[in-house]
Amino acid sequence: MMTRRSFMAGAFLVPGALAQQQDAPFSPRVWPSEPPADCPFPPSKEITGIRFTGRHARYTSADTWYPSWASSGNLYSTWTDGAVNGLKASSFGPKAVTGFATILGDDPLNLKVVDQGVYPGAPAPYGGRYPSANLVHKGVWYQGTYCLMDSDGDPGKGLNWDILGPFVGLRYSTDFGKTWTDTPHTPSNPLFPEPAKPGGKVKFGAPHFADFGQDMEHSPDGKAYLVGHGASDPDPKPREANASWITGDQVYLARVAPRARNINDRAEWEFFAGRDKSGKPLWRRSFSKVRPLVDWNNNCGNVSITYHAPLKKYLMAITDGGNTISKFNTFVLESDRVTGPWKLVVYMKSFGEQGYFVNFPSKFIGRDGRTAWLCCAANFTNGNQNWNTNYRSDPPGSGYGMCLQEVELLGR
Repeated sequence: MMTRRSFMAGAFLVPGALAQQQDAPFSPRVWPSEPPADCPFPPSKEITGIRFTGRHARYTSADTWYPSWASSGNLYSTWTDGAVNGLKASSFGPKAVTGFATILGDDPLNLKVVDQGVYPGAPAPYGGRYPSANLVHKGVWYQGTYCLMDSDGDPGKGLNWDILGPFVGLRYSTDFGKTWTDTPHTPSNPLFPEPAKPGGKVKFGAPHFADFGQDMEHSPDGKAYLVGHGASDPDPKPREANASWITGDQVYLARVAPRARNINDRAEWEFFAGRDKSGKPLWRRSFSKVRPLVDWNNNCGNVSITYHAPLKKYLMAITDGGNTISKFNTFVLESDRVTGPWKLVVYMKSFGEQGYFVNFPSKFIGRDGRTAWLCCAANFTNGNQNWNTNYRSDPPGSGYGMCLQEVELLGR
């Protein structure tokens, strides 16, 4: 049975804060595109690269920011593993909690993060439960969670593999976070039937809803699309840290009519199942029919999709996390359709230098069609006594928090 719970006491008592860090702009730079030789994507002829303007800001000391643009004009997002205005959240351990907050303002350099709260979610039999799949539509706020299992049973030691567990399901709020209706699903009985066995591969790891603009105004069919990364069993060429929170082999896509009554009903979901002989996308309700939207073995990882309305393009950002504590590589793809085919905009080696959870909030896409803001977090291993990586902030302003970088999409 679903239950309604209030956020943690006091969560709405802090009025909010301006940017935690607003350094002087750095000199504009075009990030070089250096794709590996086996890159399967042809280069885009319409969006040919990304130029960082030098304007940037960083907010809070937490990560996992995926803002959703509501009809009111406000942004609503998840967050975790850190603090927002003094409220803390940690998604690892038996008492895992995930955070949520409201983001006010139209200028990315002068935002306010307010109304922060947290929500508990037991991860057992896994080691952690993390926020994902954030969406606000028609006044209903949906938030998903997924599980992670520590690779060696010794949290914080050695590599941060954190093997992907299931996408549990979605809770929702009809009063913008004051109260929540929990998902009827659990880590042992998740929304999607995976993994097939404990420790097995998943396809919808750390999934996120595609950003279709304000109140999903640019959805191609009125449905919400969920994109995630993962791997298949058997893995033809497994790497040491594959199928983690930041690494994988493929990207997968699903869709659903976004309504509170059916968001947690597996029968209401459709899964991208490849293409027919004419190239038309196939959709199937059977999870067993799901096929990769993107397939690049040992080069995929956490993924997001945003519709760029002025250019009538979909932007996909994928981060390959290497061995999960190394420098990360992020590449951006573009397509005329959410189902592809996809073309390469830029392959950014060592972006961040350890940038992750990359997305392009649709609210901050300029009317000129070329200006946008990239949202991410970076360098989570810096300062950790077990890793002490000391990665640079590259581009400047990259760090642990909600980082915003203004970019220009180059092209004709």
